[in-house]
Order: sequence, then C-alpha cells, then structure tokens
Amino acid sequence: MVRRTQAVEQLASLRLTPNFSTWRPCDQVEAAVGWKLAVERHNGPTALILSRQNLAQVERTPDQVKEIARGGYVLKDSGGKPDIILIATGSEMEITLQAAEKLAGEGRNVRVVSLPSTDIFDAQDEEYRESVLPSNVAARVAVEAGIADYWYKYVGLKGAIVGMTGYGESAPADKLFPFFGFTAENIVAKAHKVLGVKGA
Repeated sequence: MVRRTQAVEQLASLRLTPNFSTWRPCDQVEAAVGWKLAVERHNGPTALILSRQNLAQVERTPDQVKEIARGGYVLKDSGGKPDIILIATGSEMEITLQAAEKLAGEGRNVRVVSLPSTDIFDAQDEEYRESVLPSNVAARVAVEAGIADYWYKYVGLKGAIVGMTGYGESAPADKLFPFFGFTAENIVAKAHKVLGVKGA
C-alpha cells in the first residue's frame, strides 16, 4: 500500500457547513432519492458522495423508500425493542448488514439504520427521530469510512464507532477495508463490547 494524504475529514466538514446538504447513499435507490431532492432544492447546494465500488442493492418496502427522503430510516429490524442499533452510510452498509445477520444469529434484536443525509435527518421532528434512534437504546455502533469523531452525536459515549482515525492508504478496496477494520467481524466485535459481552 502507498501512503498518501487523503481527506478523511471531507464528509464531516461538508456536514458541518451551514445550509449545505450532504448525501452518502448506500445504493442506487438512495442515490436516486438524493438526486431528486438535490434537484428540487432551491435554497442551497447539495453534495452527493458516491462510491467507485460496486454496491449491493438493498430490498425495501414502499414505506422505507418514502422514508429515505427523511435522511435516515430503519432499513432492517428484528422486531421488538432493539438490543443494539447499527448505523451506517454508503459502501459500508453491506458489511453492516452482514454484521447484523451475525448478531441476529446470536439471538439478539438488531436494528440497522441507514443515515444517508444527517442534515435532513436532524431536521425531522423529534417523534420521527426517536422512532428511528430510540433514546432508550444506548447500545449503538456507527460505521463509516471517514473521520470517526462526527458520529458520537448519534452513538453517545456508551456507543462505538468503526471509522477512520488517521489518513488513508492507496490500494484495492478488498485490501483497505480489512486493514482499517471495516469488516463484519470487527463490527460484531465492537457490538459485543458495547453490549458488555464477556471476553469481548
């Protein structure tokens, strides 16, 4: 791998820019919704942060497709009160869903939240935000290939983040993801720590 300076803080800085809307879709459906809202927005710019990778398409109900426009929504849910919530954006959604399957296989109620546009989600009413990220579920893990610090506002001090803490590298994605810990296994390990699993 070749070390080079990369803008790992790009997403966080865009999201913190006033009157600037940022989308990081996990597949073509979220990208289409983000594009539509960007075209229809007349009071400020919008950035769509897309991936060079081939991304798996996620099945959704019609209601879930509608909720994409709210910036964040429940993509997968085991039902009942979640034991843990996994939050992801963009290309990391695939490994997050894999991690959710592994955790569900352990008998845990797992919720996966897609948060393609944090600024739009933050602008929703409290009732909707609470329905997606209930405040009585402190066990949370956020997953994004960007600077980790931004995500503490969603996971809190008791949560965990699979993110970047330094500059990136240059190599194929299948080598970079494991190098930086972006694997389903690492997400599960973080989840175990948050849940207080012995030996985690």
